Amino acid sequence: MKDENLYNYVLQHADNCLILGQRLGEWCGHGPILEQDIAMTNISLDLIGQARMWYQYAAEIQGEGKTEDDIAYLRDAWGYRNVLLAEQPNGDFAQTIFRQFLYDTYSCYFYEALMNSSDERLAAISAKSHKEALYHIKWSSDWVIRLGDGTEESHDRMNAAVEELWSYAGELTKPNETEVKALEEGYGVDLSALKERRDAKIKEIMTEATLEVPESTYTHEGGKDGRHSEHLGYILADLQFLQRAYPGLEW
Repeated sequence: MKDENLYNYVLQHADNCLILGQRLGEWCGHGPILEQDIAMTNISLDLIGQARMWYQYAAEIQGEGKTEDDIAYLRDAWGYRNVLLAEQPNGDFAQTIFRQFLYDTYSCYFYEALMNSSDERLAAISAKSHKEALYHIKWSSDWVIRLGDGTEESHDRMNAAVEELWSYAGELTKPNETEVKALEEGYGVDLSALKERRDAKIKEIMTEATLEVPESTYTHEGGKDGRHSEHLGYILADLQFLQRAYPGLEW
């Protein structure tokens, strides 16, 4: 392998996009209204498109002749490096919105910063992905505000979503060993600087949505290092079934 740390760094972001994209894809045909059904499906496709770019680069770094499909479909759960937030269940519409909001407030600033990476491929992937991330954060922010500052029921559901997911928010900006080394070598993102911007954005939107930002700083972690909740196994059972049952199958 050319660079194991770079491979792991790329894999983290590929897996975030794939698993969250798969989760959002579960809403296809089940959205509360047609327009938002289509919006969530399109965001899912954006994320899976981003995952493809990451996996293609990961396959090149690995240098074993594997394809993006091999990496996505032929690893077991402990080989995945996505944050725990991405694999959490959809719940109701409010929970899906808040999960997406927590991810978007990270990804938008992450891609913006990574465009300055010393690695030209990372910078190129980020430049393309950032354009999509700008739409994603606008969409999820608007819905947090509409639901939080809407009816009594929508406000209560958003509060419930905050209580359910807040403890998963911090893993995105808490660097692991891979991210520390990536920053030291000049191709990674400074997550401490990103965290400041993200926290400010979260507070701005939640205040407008008449939602309280929890004081707790506790965060579940381990996803970046392959320690996952039971939910990931069920996602992979659906995602990987065809390639596991019929290896090498092509349309």
